[in-house]
Amino acid sequence: MKISLQTLGTRGDVQPFLALAIGLRNAGHEVSLAASKEYGNWITGHGIHHVPLLSDITSLLRTPDGKEAVSGRLAFLPKARLFRSFSDTLPDLLEAQRGAAAGADAIVFHPKALGGRHIAEAFGIPGFEALPLPALTPTSAFPTPVAPFENLGPLNRFSHRVAASAPEVLFAKAVRRFRNSLGLRPGRCTARIVQLHAYSEHVVPRPADFGDEAIICGFWTLGEGADWTPPADLAEFLEAGLAPVYVGFGSIPSIDPAHVTRMVCAALERTGQRGIISTGGGGLEACAVSDAILCIEEAPHEWLFPRVAAVVHHGGSGTVAASLCAGKASVVCPKFGDQPFWARRLQALGAAPEPLPFRLLSAESLAVRLETVAAQPEYARRAGSIGQLLRREDGVARAVLEIERVLADRSAPR
Repeated sequence: MKISLQTLGTRGDVQPFLALAIGLRNAGHEVSLAASKEYGNWITGHGIHHVPLLSDITSLLRTPDGKEAVSGRLAFLPKARLFRSFSDTLPDLLEAQRGAAAGADAIVFHPKALGGRHIAEAFGIPGFEALPLPALTPTSAFPTPVAPFENLGPLNRFSHRVAASAPEVLFAKAVRRFRNSLGLRPGRCTARIVQLHAYSEHVVPRPADFGDEAIICGFWTLGEGADWTPPADLAEFLEAGLAPVYVGFGSIPSIDPAHVTRMVCAALERTGQRGIISTGGGGLEACAVSDAILCIEEAPHEWLFPRVAAVVHHGGSGTVAASLCAGKASVVCPKFGDQPFWARRLQALGAAPEPLPFRLLSAESLAVRLETVAAQPEYARRAGSIGQLLRREDGVARAVLEIERVLADRSAPR
């Protein structure tokens, strides 16, 4: 079967889709992955056909407005300007999605790839919405993770419905024109969409009121670390002393990465701990401070995390999964979106202390969290227990089976 995978956003939005693409390819399917052009070499390096999206959220996040909008601060005007910039690019993105799905027997799409469900309806093919978090399946157990609330009581279920409908409302004009170009009637999509939740029930237990359309697969992990060879400086640093603390804030750029890096270095120095700082997509900056701190651009989490003492991160779902699989305690500094949700989950699981919001990050506050984790081995023990459960799961294999089940049911004689 020919299957089109489509995702928008940062590396954290692309990596689970790449893992699924490899799983589908290994199962004998013809697969393409539509994602930002900047990830093309990475995707094709894994033998997956890449369909470039020439305009994407990633480039917008690197603008001054983008950095301010995701800083964790109340930045209404930058958020409004970022919204307008994305609105301007949306028609081209929708058309690119249509082209990427030409001839496909099924489409698997990220919620931010807004054309996915409409393409499934117009092409008459099965549609699978890949959810890296429990955000769009209504439940009364908790509010949508994209909202900045821990609990809304009787409004929990309603919040998921608002989150699910918000993009269609906010971008109604572009969606209406796209549906018209597809030959579809105005209004909401009528295609049956199966929801594949790409996280583990050991981290977010399945709510009792989830419907049959919601399938919790387990995390979609890429497994890049098995055959990875570290550069000499990283290998030597790890051998030179006690296990260091890893610090990385993903691929979302910071307003002032140099300032953030200085705070991180000061916190490590205060606690007397060695550290590895990952500059990633611009959240931190390479620096030369002391023999106790090494700056790297990136390294596969599956390889590096088992070799560190603890993980300081932003709370992206992929980093959450990697830290738990490695059995490492976390210090979570969430910025925006679903990151506070994952930070609360790690705290509730006993694998991390109270989250430290990125806007409150300082050398003093980070040092306190690092000392807490070092003094209380229970955090690492709980992470290790959950990691044992996660390592027994294969979220990609489960997702492949569910996709094949739907495709087989569709092609079976009636």
